[in-house]
Amino acid sequence: MSDIILLGQNFLALFMESAPWLLLGLLVAGVMHELVPVSFLEKHMGSASFGSISKAAIIGAPLPLCSCGVIPAALGLRRSGASKSSTISFLVSTPETGVDSVSVSYALLGPLYAIVRPVAAVVSAIYAGLMVRFFAERYEFAEQNHPVSKVAPSSCCSTKSEPEIANKPEADTQCCGSESSHQHEHKASRSGSKTAKVLSYASGKLLEDIVVWLLIGLALAAAIKTWVPTDFLTQWGDGLVAMLVMALIGIPMYICATASTPLAVGFLAAGLSPGAVLVFLIAGPATNVSTMGMIKQEMGSRTLLLYLFSVISASIGFGYALNYFVSSFNLSSMIKTASHVHEHGAGIQVIYGLCTILLAGLMLRLGVKKLQQSRHNHEQHSTCCE
Repeated sequence: MSDIILLGQNFLALFMESAPWLLLGLLVAGVMHELVPVSFLEKHMGSASFGSISKAAIIGAPLPLCSCGVIPAALGLRRSGASKSSTISFLVSTPETGVDSVSVSYALLGPLYAIVRPVAAVVSAIYAGLMVRFFAERYEFAEQNHPVSKVAPSSCCSTKSEPEIANKPEADTQCCGSESSHQHEHKASRSGSKTAKVLSYASGKLLEDIVVWLLIGLALAAAIKTWVPTDFLTQWGDGLVAMLVMALIGIPMYICATASTPLAVGFLAAGLSPGAVLVFLIAGPATNVSTMGMIKQEMGSRTLLLYLFSVISASIGFGYALNYFVSSFNLSSMIKTASHVHEHGAGIQVIYGLCTILLAGLMLRLGVKKLQQSRHNHEQHSTCCE
């Protein structure tokens, strides 16, 4: 029973520590969602030049898209004319970091990770894009001579429609398509104020994209802090083997940059080196089974292999670099450990508590709405398919 109580305490401590920064990140992400039009993204990612690859990485880094949300966005960009290399660059940088994950990284891991994560995301994305450009896109001409027809599902009960970012009008004609209801909501929201749109998106769609894995990440981090002995993970050392283990753990996981942060706290508390933890923070959000399947289908096996090689090699390279700089320049004080979690004054603690209540309330509200919507969609789906 004491272990369960300790688990709950560790979970609550991590939740409270991340709550105000996650709310701030969601707010900023909502503002960016309203200010960055899709046409702007498409305009700057159409070629395979170094400039286009770099723009894709820089544009994607702060966008409020997680590892699940980036898939339809990248697919839409690709089908709208973006090059393979720019699409891969966007696919790597966007889920690896974001305004919400940077703020949560600062809260839970310290300023060093808050600086290193976005830098690593942009650089690794450019590196991945260049790898695809030099080793895959020379076959682009041959592929264009043998195009593969990609037709969006049009059946009444299809669970997938053409990505919203491609702006296909056919989505409106689907009986049970999820896209039609979303577009209806979007048109209705235009009558509201910009502030209402920002708050609605931040506390709705964006929070919905990350909430499940965020809670799972917090729970696993609390479990690691509670039950995993320090020598269990440190037995791999802080070299190549440890980093490969962290990469292999992170690659198949369906986890976003924000949700991976509390897991990283648990890994640090268990004794892993900062570099090995950074490998997980890069490889985990950047890759998952769904993303790999989409890349293989849309851009081929060669591009998929280059994508995986780039993510793994870049994450390990940054891991070694971080370990070197931390030891050489004594930067360990810029990394938070478990002992730093409760170092707040009484006034600040009240703010953290209020933010915790607000975030928990938003999550509970989202869960209730999701349950009601699921029941409604199930009834509508059954009626449509009869």
